[in-house]
Amino acid sequence: MASRIIGRSTHCICLLVILGCGLFHPARAQRPRAKYRVLAVYSDKVERDHLDFAHQAVRFFSTTARKDHFSFTATTNWDDLNTANLAKYDLVLWLNDSPHTAPQRKAFEQYMEHGGGWLGFHVAAYTDGETGWPWFTSFLGSAVFSGNSWPPLPAILSVDDESHPIARDIPQTFLSPSNEWYVWTPSPRLHAGVRVLLTLSPSNYPLGLKDTIVSGDVPVVWTNTAYRMLYVNMGHGDRIFSSDMQNQFFENAVLWLAPASFKPLR
Repeated sequence: MASRIIGRSTHCICLLVILGCGLFHPARAQRPRAKYRVLAVYSDKVERDHLDFAHQAVRFFSTTARKDHFSFTATTNWDDLNTANLAKYDLVLWLNDSPHTAPQRKAFEQYMEHGGGWLGFHVAAYTDGETGWPWFTSFLGSAVFSGNSWPPLPAILSVDDESHPIARDIPQTFLSPSNEWYVWTPSPRLHAGVRVLLTLSPSNYPLGLKDTIVSGDVPVVWTNTAYRMLYVNMGHGDRIFSSDMQNQFFENAVLWLAPASFKPLR
């Protein structure tokens, strides 16, 4: 009788050891969910140059996410801009378009008004008299598209604030690859809540061949300090990610916008 009890006890102990190894073995341990979650949204039925940029941006930020340990999801479904889905993400990227329906726009407004994050590229901030979204125009610092250079050309950019986190390892001026450069009226710099971080250097003028920027203040990257947001004018064509220096800036930008590291500018 005693031998049977001892046998059962030994069997139970072995079973617990086996189960314990299975539960706590590092290879089988459940990975913690990424603390910083990024969603990128883009359209696939747009101008070819804008689609090329979006495809390259998805590859770039996927690689950056693995390097810097955040999660990255990309979609072409703008209906994913709904309250329930946006609540899963800390930052939303618009790569080559913006929401067109009232429910998508309303969900995004509420997301941003309650602490969400946004990084928009190039045409994602396009606004004119037919956009019909006053909240978004205000969100951008009242900036309205008023013109552009053409064809896409490289340009020298100046860093307005070298102490800002997005300027880490970036020189005071650097050459940005070929892009279509937008002009805004009024300039977002005139808005009291806007901080311009990169500007088109006047040394570029005249910039363009068919459509030319000949003078003036042309902000390229800025933030509206009332929100956790950043607008970046780069985003036209397949050359945007050909510069290591500019890629460093993009990485700095997405990391600065993480809730854990974000420090509002005043």
